[in-house]
Amino acid sequence: MKSRTITAVAVSAAILLVPVISASADLFHKKLPKNEEIVHALNRLTFGPRPGNVEQVKKIGLKKWIDLQLHPDNIAENPELLAKLKPLDSLTMQQAVLEERYPSPQMIQAVAAGRTPMPTDPSDRLLYERLAQRYKSRLEKKGLDASKLAEPDRAKLTDILTGDQIRIAEKGTADERAALLKSLPNDKIEQLVYALPGGGRKLFADASPEIRRKILQTTAPQQVVARDLWEGKLYRAVYSNRQLAEELTDFWFNHFNIYLDKGADRYLTTAYERDAIRPNVLGKFSAMLKATAQSPAMLFYLDNWQSVSPHAFTGNRRGGPNAPKRQRGLNENYARELLELHTLGVDGGYTQQDVIEVARCFTGWTIKDPYRGASFEFNPRMHDPGGKTVLGVKIPAGGGVDDGLKVLDIVTHHPATAHHISFELAQRFVADNPPPALVDAMAKTFQRTGGDLREVMKTMLTSREFWSQGAYRAKVKSPLEMVASALRATGADMTVAFGIANKIGDMGEPLYRKVEPTGYSNAGAEWLNSAALLERMNFALALTRNNLPGVKVDQQTLDGTPDALARAFLYTAVSPQTRQAIAANNERASVAGLILGSPEFQRR
Repeated sequence: MKSRTITAVAVSAAILLVPVISASADLFHKKLPKNEEIVHALNRLTFGPRPGNVEQVKKIGLKKWIDLQLHPDNIAENPELLAKLKPLDSLTMQQAVLEERYPSPQMIQAVAAGRTPMPTDPSDRLLYERLAQRYKSRLEKKGLDASKLAEPDRAKLTDILTGDQIRIAEKGTADERAALLKSLPNDKIEQLVYALPGGGRKLFADASPEIRRKILQTTAPQQVVARDLWEGKLYRAVYSNRQLAEELTDFWFNHFNIYLDKGADRYLTTAYERDAIRPNVLGKFSAMLKATAQSPAMLFYLDNWQSVSPHAFTGNRRGGPNAPKRQRGLNENYARELLELHTLGVDGGYTQQDVIEVARCFTGWTIKDPYRGASFEFNPRMHDPGGKTVLGVKIPAGGGVDDGLKVLDIVTHHPATAHHISFELAQRFVADNPPPALVDAMAKTFQRTGGDLREVMKTMLTSREFWSQGAYRAKVKSPLEMVASALRATGADMTVAFGIANKIGDMGEPLYRKVEPTGYSNAGAEWLNSAALLERMNFALALTRNNLPGVKVDQQTLDGTPDALARAFLYTAVSPQTRQAIAANNERASVAGLILGSPEFQRR
């Protein structure tokens, strides 16, 4: 009966949410009641209200709160967030250090085969020796020659643990194993991964997040980089006091999307979000456009690093000076996405010839050592030095790297860019089909201020359309927004975010893994299907029942009548369908889960 009820709620959610996407135009002329403004602001400019947020905004005043969110440097960050981010050291590492500390299988193979020297740092060296030994063992199992690989010292179990500790490791209870791990220093834990059969899976099943991370680093270090990205994003979404900045970081990463799992971008994505996106979300659009254009992550993702003038020839690097020359050719990928997605928009008035001319301008914009520290480099030998014409503007011959910079300047100041950027921001923060008058007003601000994104946001946030009945709860949450808002609404304590990231992927939004350059949609229609909504309901119930590893909801916070819980989570009345589903359940955790999975909670 319960499963049928849950399915019915999910299906009804899909039906009830469809009209939200196309709010009546006249509702954008009707002012939102004052008593709903704070909840509206919290739903749109944060990842959802936390307990006590409404009262906090009332205390400082809505206008001042919004101004603070527009100036995040003036907001003291949440110490709890800083503590959770501290272990995720890859998020702050320079590129070369990141690659050496968390090596890929290819890097380990190169070191194991003697093609690349061992790191000089003692702890890194020990890691490489042990990983090389694992690689050697795999080769031997395949019957391949591994005689040239270094043989590191491998401690026996009796050298690491006492007899009683060995008994606990092999046959102890979960509590005994947890206590043992807590008592051991890091070096012994690291040794145990190699000494115990199967890497000690049974012993480490109940390990703390810190120990689990250490184990991953010593067995599959490259995976740490992606996990740190996922966990950092989720911790910030749930715990940060600078909520609008986090919403905008998510928006702009999608706008300038790259794909984490494409080759070198497994390492380059971290610096891309940290250095090209995050610092510029409330700055000048031109600064972010240039930062993304010159980012090794974008150059690699859209293949511009290999784009060469049809008239340029490059030597075979491995063949020496007498090797035959080879031609690579012009690559239009970045040029096309720059015009279609990043700036003018698909109807921005450019032609295929413009795409070709822009691609010519960006030849030579490449990467120095893409797999070893990766940095932007202009290579004049790859560049097309001839004159170009882009969107009717002539670019003289011989401009070199400035050809690309000139293109960025042209598109930044093009009226179509102002309109395209304004439309996408309004679509994210106001409505799937934002009122044209609002978009026009934002575009005028964009042009008047030279693309000042803070001023464009101010125009939107002071508009009648943003504070209208047409905008109120007119947006459907993305999977990330739904999950983050549920965690915030319940005040959940999240100690491990990796499993939550997987749940978001199950709902259709794997973090940093949108293959296409479009990024994830700002419109709610992409998320409206019964299967995805059922995943949301299952997540909500697992959350409130404390069935999600690494996440805990204080069950005392779920006390109260169903109506009281609905008001606490929704700040609005529930539909008859939701009320009927709630009435059919007596368990408080189930009631809370049904509310979080309801159609009302899917709107923001």
